[in-house]
Amino acid sequence: MLKRPLVVDMRDAWPDIARDARLIKGSAKSLAERAIIAIQDRADLVVTVTYGFARTLRERGLKNVATVSNGVDIEHLEKLEPVPLEKNRLDVLYLGNHGESQRLEVPIRAAALVGEHKMTLTMVGHGVMRNELKELAATIDAPVQFHDPAYGRDVMEYYRGADSCIVALRDDWKSFETTVPSKTYEVLSVGRHITGMVRGEAKKILEDAEAGHVVPADPEALADLWRVLADDRAQLRVNGGGRLWVQHNADVYTLGQSYLSLLAEVVGGGPHR
Repeated sequence: MLKRPLVVDMRDAWPDIARDARLIKGSAKSLAERAIIAIQDRADLVVTVTYGFARTLRERGLKNVATVSNGVDIEHLEKLEPVPLEKNRLDVLYLGNHGESQRLEVPIRAAALVGEHKMTLTMVGHGVMRNELKELAATIDAPVQFHDPAYGRDVMEYYRGADSCIVALRDDWKSFETTVPSKTYEVLSVGRHITGMVRGEAKKILEDAEAGHVVPADPEALADLWRVLADDRAQLRVNGGGRLWVQHNADVYTLGQSYLSLLAEVVGGGPHR
């Protein structure tokens, strides 16, 4: 109607996530999916935040697809000092949404298996599963502390006190093979060890950055990892590889310039038109 190019920015893998979560049922499912797909088909350019979802869209026949990942302003994120090698307890942090997408009951059960004599799990944030998770932690006597959402300097203080930070997405939704939690880049930048319960593209990022350990979403496997880290704290020192990876791949200013170039191509009738 406005005779202007349409750019669609897909911040998540829609409609795939809705299908995996069974958020859309019956006739509403068909209508919602058709609407989303129609918008993608109509667009002069579809921008995704992961390369995996861009590949998924191309496999469905879309040709006007490009990727500009999430990123961080690394200049405003302090690189923290390495964690101490001599410490009696492993402190693990989860900071983010307490929703259905993260399967946070797994780290709570793992913390209970490890026990309070070896570790503490701190969970910061809110979400639809928060009350249920608190009840679970109390029921199984897990060494878990819950805190309200944090912002600004408070976030850095939580990172400073952590030995390892959890990055998690449930592993039974296929759409999460092409999803990267945005917090990944922040934790990589501050230089903390990452406990990754992720798959696909997110797993590859952590492995390429040599920024921690990736384990299945299984309490026993996670507990085994945390016991090893508690006993051998040298494995918590990730030597700045994550921050270097972010500088090369997820710097927000570089990403912004990439996005600007894509928009200029669309307006000018370039290859993405």
